[in-house]
Amino acid sequence: YVWILFERDLYLINSKYYKIMSDEEFDELCFQFGLELDEITSEKELISKEQNDSKAAGASDVILYKIDVPANRYDLLCLEGLVRGLQVFKNKLEAPRYVRVSPVSGQPQKLIITKETAAVRPYAVAAVLRDITFTQERYDSFIELQEKLHQNICRKRSIVAIGTHDLDTTSGPFTYTAKPPSEICFQPLNQTKEFTATELMSLYRTDSHLKHYLHIIEDKPVYPVIYDSNGIVLSMPPIINGDHTKISLKTKNVFIECTATDLTKAKVVLDTLVTMFSQYCSQPFTVEEAEVVYPDGKTCLYPELPYRKEKLSGEFVNRKIGINESTETVAQLLTRMCLLSKLTGVGDQIEVEIPPTRSDIIHACDIVEDAAIAYGFNNITRTTPRSYTVATQFPLNKLTELLRQDVAAAGFTEVLTFALCSKEDVGDKLGKKISETGAAHISNPKTAEFQVARTTLLPGLLKTIAANKKMPLPLKLFEISDVVLKDKSKDVGARNSRRFCAVYYNKSPGFEVIHGLMDRTMQLLGVKPLRGEGYHIQAAEDSIFFPGRCAEIFVDGKSVGRLGVLHPNVVTRFELTMPCSALEMDIEPFL
Repeated sequence: YVWILFERDLYLINSKYYKIMSDEEFDELCFQFGLELDEITSEKELISKEQNDSKAAGASDVILYKIDVPANRYDLLCLEGLVRGLQVFKNKLEAPRYVRVSPVSGQPQKLIITKETAAVRPYAVAAVLRDITFTQERYDSFIELQEKLHQNICRKRSIVAIGTHDLDTTSGPFTYTAKPPSEICFQPLNQTKEFTATELMSLYRTDSHLKHYLHIIEDKPVYPVIYDSNGIVLSMPPIINGDHTKISLKTKNVFIECTATDLTKAKVVLDTLVTMFSQYCSQPFTVEEAEVVYPDGKTCLYPELPYRKEKLSGEFVNRKIGINESTETVAQLLTRMCLLSKLTGVGDQIEVEIPPTRSDIIHACDIVEDAAIAYGFNNITRTTPRSYTVATQFPLNKLTELLRQDVAAAGFTEVLTFALCSKEDVGDKLGKKISETGAAHISNPKTAEFQVARTTLLPGLLKTIAANKKMPLPLKLFEISDVVLKDKSKDVGARNSRRFCAVYYNKSPGFEVIHGLMDRTMQLLGVKPLRGEGYHIQAAEDSIFFPGRCAEIFVDGKSVGRLGVLHPNVVTRFELTMPCSALEMDIEPFL
């Protein structure tokens, strides 16, 4: 079978079967298979939308089908796997059996790992696609699948890096080692001269594609590199392959190596790559094994291509999905999802074989999910749950929603600010040391604006005012959201705290406005203005507020927050030019 994209029809063709499938039919087929046809477009149409019609002149009119694939279905990331899965699903084809074979003559290709790799990428796996036939379409799909795997399970090559080489241009055994960058010298892919690894890192610093991978090894004392028996460099993972072994349409034997920091992920990547394209070998769905020798002398043969069997009952599947089908029907449903299933003859037990293409099948519930997809979610009868449950709103959220409405009715405008902020926002700008704030820090912040989780809502409101200084005065803003505080008593070392914060920005401080809002809030919360059993305020000192213009709020003798006129230094640090008064208090004690 082959898929041909032509105009706005999708054709499924072989010598005995011919069908024109409309876009609507293909959309329905994708939905039945658990996928979503996102868009039907073309390169020309995409460029026209993103830029303009003049930029799209000369672009291809070939129709493109953009399909959303679940993140764990690596076998559907290329046309070969997608077509094969749909054919099996439509009962037009039986799921193939993938076989690892030994070389017809001689020993398997050997990849020797040295102990130096432990400092960078300690694992590697390998395999050979023997006597494969490439066309331009197959070659493009082969390269595209590698790139998709790199972006997906390989986490932008940081976990696994794939290298594919023309085996006929090199000779084993191969050595995977690590050397100082100045000692690595080779001609990289699509270059005309040799470079040292140090020169390559400088060269690719401006490369739009490869610059994103340099950080993985650039600060390491040694770089990983793979040599053949003649000292020719196959690749410097995870950056670039050598030009000497690059594959082409004429390549007949492909040596595949995957270096990794996670051996399990490397196995999955290798199994996915060889199972998808072994169909183009002279013996379809066979993969030639390769031997990997580890520094401790241990040897392993790859790819593993593991088949494993799971057993579950038909009643279990029916109960979990909410259907009532025979055990034989359930087995047929699973077989349509490339999970070859048969009855064991013991009660209603089903034996399910998990192929190497389905690394996403981890638990029995994953098998049940596939059965539900094959059955059709729309075909499951809607029923009333057997368990009688009554939902109720989380009390803290209910209190928050009630409070929001009445504070807005008091003339304040609600804002929603970022939960992350810079260290300066909750530290220096408020006149505090960041170490004293108890802020939870982000280990790898992407920008300076998002370095810590906020410990107070005030900076977000002040930054909102700074961005809206052109608005007519006064500005009266409030927010009711969570802050994050370190707490050693919690299993994660921190806890959320729901806060209410309001600010008043005008030509005069307006302390009486904020004081009035606090009184109104206490009235809404049913707290009386009494010492001991109610609420009261008393003078306090805080670097955030102007000396002598700060008060601490006590409820039932416990401090719940503060209000007052902001210190001029705080106001100017947030690029404001007029006085401002603020209120911030914890609302959880009022539940």
